[in-house]
Amino acid sequence: MIFDSHVHTRFSTDSQMHIEEAIAKAERLDIGIIITEHMDLEYPQPEFFKFNLDDYFQEYDCYRSPRLRLGVEMGMRYELADKNREMAVHYPFDFIIGSVHVVDKKEIYPEAFYQGRCKKEAYDRYFDTMYGCVQQFDFVDTLGHIDYICRYAAVEDPEIDYAEFRDRIDPILTLLAERGQAIEINSRRLDNPRAVESLFPIYRRFQELGGQWVTIGSDAHNPVDIGRRLDKAIELAERCRLRPVWFDKRKPQLMK
Repeated sequence: MIFDSHVHTRFSTDSQMHIEEAIAKAERLDIGIIITEHMDLEYPQPEFFKFNLDDYFQEYDCYRSPRLRLGVEMGMRYELADKNREMAVHYPFDFIIGSVHVVDKKEIYPEAFYQGRCKKEAYDRYFDTMYGCVQQFDFVDTLGHIDYICRYAAVEDPEIDYAEFRDRIDPILTLLAERGQAIEINSRRLDNPRAVESLFPIYRRFQELGGQWVTIGSDAHNPVDIGRRLDKAIELAERCRLRPVWFDKRKPQLMK
C-alpha cells in the first residue's frame, strides 16, 4: 500500500484539518496516512508548533489501524537534541520526521533571514545547521524536506544546485546512509519540473553513498493536499533506485 507519511491535522498550529477529514480523503484515494504533527521545541514564536502529546495519543490512538499510524515532525535544533530524544523514547510514535525549520534561532521562511546574505551564504548556513542536527538526531527515522528552504528563500533562483553545495550536502547524506536512516521525498514542490530536476542529483547521490530508503509525504495541512503528487515522488525514487517505505512502530515497511 502507498502511504502518505507526512500529514498535519489540528494538533499542528498551522492546520485546522480534523482527523476524520484526513481519513475520509485517504479512503477515497485508497492510501494509508501517517499523522505527523509539528513539535518544534523553543520555537522563536513560543505559541507555535507545540502540542500536548498526552492529549494527542489519548484522542488519536483509537484511530490507529493498518491504514493510519501516529507520528511526529520534530523541529531539529542540536542544542535541543536531548529533549527531543527523551520525547521519542517516552511516547509510542510509529514514525519520526526530523526537519530543519529554524537556523540560529531564527525562522527561515521570513524575508528577514535573507537580508544581508547572498544565496550561497544563506544556503551554506542552512546545510551546515542541518548537518549539525543530523549528527545529534540519530534517533529520527527520516530527514524531512531537504529542500524546505527553497519554498521561502528571498533569492532570485531558490532551487538547490547540487554541484554548488555538494561539499555541504554530501556529509548529510553520508551520515544518513551509514546509519540506515531514510530521507524524505516531499511532494509539495514536485509539480515544478525544475524542482524535480534539481532534487534528482541529491537523491541519486544518497543512493550512491549507500542510502536505501525514502519516505514519501505530501506535507498536507488540509484534505485537498493529502496524497498529492505522491506518484511523482515515487517516480523520482525509482529513477534514483531508492525504495519507498513507511513506518510502523518505528520499523520500515516496504510500500507494495
